[in-house]
Amino acid sequence: MKIVVDAMGGDNGSGIVVQAVKDFLKENKNVEIAVVGRQDELKDLDGICRVVHADDVIPMEAGALEAMRMKNSSMMVAIRLMKDEGFDGIVSCGSTGGFLSASAIVLKMIEGVKRAALVAPFPTQIKGKKVVILDIGANNENSSEELLQFGKMGRLYSQAVYGVEQPNVYLLSNGTESEKGSPVVKKAHQLFVETNFPGFMGNVEARNVLNGLADVVVCDGFSGNVFLKGCEGLAKFFSKSIKDIFKKNLWTKLGYLHVRKGVKEFSQVMDYKSTGGAMLLGVNGAVVKAHGNSDPYSFKCALNVCLKLIEGHVVEKIKEGMKSDGEPMQ
Repeated sequence: MKIVVDAMGGDNGSGIVVQAVKDFLKENKNVEIAVVGRQDELKDLDGICRVVHADDVIPMEAGALEAMRMKNSSMMVAIRLMKDEGFDGIVSCGSTGGFLSASAIVLKMIEGVKRAALVAPFPTQIKGKKVVILDIGANNENSSEELLQFGKMGRLYSQAVYGVEQPNVYLLSNGTESEKGSPVVKKAHQLFVETNFPGFMGNVEARNVLNGLADVVVCDGFSGNVFLKGCEGLAKFFSKSIKDIFKKNLWTKLGYLHVRKGVKEFSQVMDYKSTGGAMLLGVNGAVVKAHGNSDPYSFKCALNVCLKLIEGHVVEKIKEGMKSDGEPMQ
């Protein structure tokens, strides 16, 4: 198994990538890693893994065109290396727009896939269970047919990564009734029903996405990104509020001693760093976008996510599933 890493472009510098790669390789000695970036910043990886020099760094705000023009950037060198040398996966915490667009252009879309989708697992009320949500930001607009394909890719992802034999699939909408939602969502609902999509359970409202009933939730990229940012903001709000409550006075501080185990478990469940990042489904390869503000722990989690995608043969399963477009896998 071979993974290429773009070490540059993150908010916290290349040092966190160096440490993450070291930690990851201690636990995964059978994985080959190539790290791309400024060689003087990656010298601690000499003798541990392959280091490929690249001078330029794509700015975090860069879009697809700017990224493609910067041919000597660490990101573009890493993506081309993946294609030319047959690496199985790639991880970057650089520019989201540049990375996703360049990956789709250079690595090419899987035959039959209309649009790639960014997918991420979210925590639920059921301990240890994740719900897969896509698209969470690879696209601003999507068609009903694309949402149907997102459902198929999300279903295959849930089966391969989380071992759910028959995932429950929902459409994100503003009501559970079939006639609720935007024109795109209403037509998508009709397509899911007409194609007898396995496990399709209808619409779900945002307030019920994390209750544990859904295995996969399908939405357009704009709505998914709004949902993602809303969840992140709410998690930060609750975290700060809980801390403020226990810091209020001596009695509340003493009370914390009785509930700290539960608070710690809640914090771990809501910790976005443990998810590692988001995966771009629909392209030829395991493409993982790590958080821009990744620390060594979260970037290592992103590497683990990439490895899990490779081990689960997710890309191969999506290729197989898309051979008969419009007909869900049985």
